[in-house]
Amino acid sequence: MSTNQVTALMDEMAVFVCVVEAGSFSAAARHLGSTPSAVSRAIARLEKGLGTRLLHRTTRKLGLSESGTQVYGHCRDMLGSAQAALAVSGQLHDTPQGQIRVSVPKAVGRFVVHPHMPDFLAQYPHIDLLMRLDDRYVDLIDGQIDIALRITDQPPPGLMGKRLFDIRHLVCATPEYLARHGTPSHPGDLTRHSCIYLGEEPGDARWKFRRDGKPVSVDVQGRYAANHTGVRLDAVLRHLGIASLPYFTAKEALQQGALVRVLPDWTFQTQYCGALWALYPPMRRLPAKLRVFIAFLAERLADDPR
Repeated sequence: MSTNQVTALMDEMAVFVCVVEAGSFSAAARHLGSTPSAVSRAIARLEKGLGTRLLHRTTRKLGLSESGTQVYGHCRDMLGSAQAALAVSGQLHDTPQGQIRVSVPKAVGRFVVHPHMPDFLAQYPHIDLLMRLDDRYVDLIDGQIDIALRITDQPPPGLMGKRLFDIRHLVCATPEYLARHGTPSHPGDLTRHSCIYLGEEPGDARWKFRRDGKPVSVDVQGRYAANHTGVRLDAVLRHLGIASLPYFTAKEALQQGALVRVLPDWTFQTQYCGALWALYPPMRRLPAKLRVFIAFLAERLADDPR
C-alpha cells in the first residue's frame, strides 16, 4: 500500500479505534460528534481499503475479527505515536498554524463571517482557511470539517460549541412599493401583496408570525422567489415586493431608509432564526488554530450590531 493510500485512510483508522474502545457505532458517534451511519461508512471505507473484514456485527454486540484484532493494535499505536508527536514540545498546540475547514450557512458566511476573514488571515499568517458555504447539514467527520457554524438552540449531543450571536429575521419592503400597494397591518394582509420568498420547498411560501404568544400562518404568493439571500435583498430593493430576510442582510438598507420593516410588531419565525453556534467534536485540548478562530469570531460578532 502506497503512502498516499495510507494517508487517505488515517481518519478512518482513528474512527476504527474509537469504535472498538466505545463498543458500538452509536457510542463512537457520540464521542466523535458524528452519526452512527457516518461512522459505519468510515469503517466500510477502511475495510475496503485494507481488503479485509475488521468487525463482526450482530444486533447485540460488535466483535473484532482475527485480522481486526491485529489492525486495531497497529491503529492504536498509530494514534499513540501521533499524540506523542504533538506532545513533544506542545508547539503544534501553542502556535496557531495549518488549515481550518469551516462549514457555514450561505448567507451567514457571505454577509457575517466573510467580511472579517481578511483581518483574521492578516492576524494569523500561518493559518489557511477553507470555508464551505452550504445550508445543508454537513457531518463533521464525513465532510472532513473542523468547525461547523450552525443555527441551533444548543449543541447537538456529542458536540461542543460556543454561542456567537442571535439571528433575527424580518419582513421588509421599499417605501416606494408600499406607497403604490399599501402597507399591511396584519399578516393576513400579505395575501394581497407580491411576496419574495425562498422557494426551495412548498412550505417556504407559508410565513409564520407570532405576537403576544399567538401564532399566525399565512400562505403568501408572488411572481419572484429565490434561494439566495442576496438575490432576495436586491429584488426587494428593486420594488418587486415584500421580502423575508435575515436582519444582518437588510441592516444597511434599513439604516439608509431604502427599506422599511413591515409588520414590526410581529415576530417572523423561520428555521433561520435562533443562535449561531461554532460547533466542533469534543476533544481533550482544542488545537490552537481552532481556539484562536473561535475566539476571533466571538469577539468580532459580539461587537457587530447585526
